[in-house]
Amino acid sequence: MEVNDIFTLKERDPSLTLAGFISAQNRLIVTQPMLPVLSSKQASVEAGIGGEEKVAEIFRRHSFPFEHHIFHDLSPSSDEKFQMDTYFMTPSYGLVLETKNIGGSLEFRENPPQLIRTRENVQKDGFESPVVQLERNRELLSAWLRSHNIYIPIYGAVVLAYPKQIVEVPPSKAKILFPSSIPAFINSIPQQSKKLDQVTFEWLSAELLKSHRRFIPKPICETYQIPFGDIRPGVICRVCDRIGMVKHRRTWFCPHCGAVDPIAHVRTLQEWFLLFKREITNRECREFLGIDDIDTAKRVLLNMNMARKGAFRYRTYIMDLSKI
Repeated sequence: MEVNDIFTLKERDPSLTLAGFISAQNRLIVTQPMLPVLSSKQASVEAGIGGEEKVAEIFRRHSFPFEHHIFHDLSPSSDEKFQMDTYFMTPSYGLVLETKNIGGSLEFRENPPQLIRTRENVQKDGFESPVVQLERNRELLSAWLRSHNIYIPIYGAVVLAYPKQIVEVPPSKAKILFPSSIPAFINSIPQQSKKLDQVTFEWLSAELLKSHRRFIPKPICETYQIPFGDIRPGVICRVCDRIGMVKHRRTWFCPHCGAVDPIAHVRTLQEWFLLFKREITNRECREFLGIDDIDTAKRVLLNMNMARKGAFRYRTYIMDLSKI
C-alpha cells in the first residue's frame, strides 16, 4: 500500500540535459551527422532517469519507524561540485545512494577502478566505477557537513535499477542493492543515539535545500560542435509539432493546424539557451522566433524578466535556466 510521502523534501529536477537533446533533434536538419549521437545520448539519459524513478517509487511506497528526510537529485554547493542521486538522512546518520541502469553482465574491477559491462553479443563496454563515484560523493558530503559543524556517519550503496542487471563480479568495498532491497538495508543499519536534535535536524534539512544548485548543461551546439546554421529556427506548435507559428497580438497562431498559444515564445527562447549560448540579442531573438519588428522582440524579451547587460544595440538578455 502506498504511503503518504511526507518525508521527501526534494524530488528530482526535470533534466535540462534531456530537454536539450530533444530540442536539438527536433530542430536539426536531417543531414546533420550528430543526430544518431544525440539520439543515443537521449536514450542514456532517459535510462538513468528511469532508474532513479524506480528508487523514488520505493521510498514513496515504504515508511520507516524513525525520523528521516529524503532528497532526490541533490547537489549542495561547495568548492567541488557533486550530485547525489538519493540522500536519505536521519538524526543519527546519512545514506548516499548511487543509482545505475546499465543492462548486461556487470564486473566491478578495482585495479584500475572500472565497471565492465558484457552484452548478450559478448561485446564489452567500460564505464567509470560507480563505487568511485559513491565514495567521492560520501567524502564531499562529509566535508560539506563538517563546514556546517555537523558530524554524522555517512553510509553508501550502489543501486542497480533492475534485477535484469547481472553482477558477475561484485565490488569488495561497496554494497550493491536492487531497489526492492533498499528498505531492508536501511532497517539493517545499526540504530545509534541521535547525533542531531530536532531543531538541528530541521535546520540542516533546510540548509541542504537552500544549498542545492541545479545542474545547467553547456549548450548543445557548444558541446557537440554543431554549426548554428544546422539548427532550424521558428516557433514549434505543441499541437502538430510543426515549425512556423506566427506572432499575433498577445498570442501565437499555427497556420498548419489553427492552434493558438500565448506562451509559445517562452518555450522557444528556453530552447535557444539550451541549444546555442547563454545570451541572446534582439536581432537573434527576431531571427529565432521569426518576427520582424524590433519593438515586438524587445517586449517579448522584457516580459520574460531576464537579466540584461549592455545598452542599446549592444544589449543582451540572459535567462536563469535554473528556474525552468
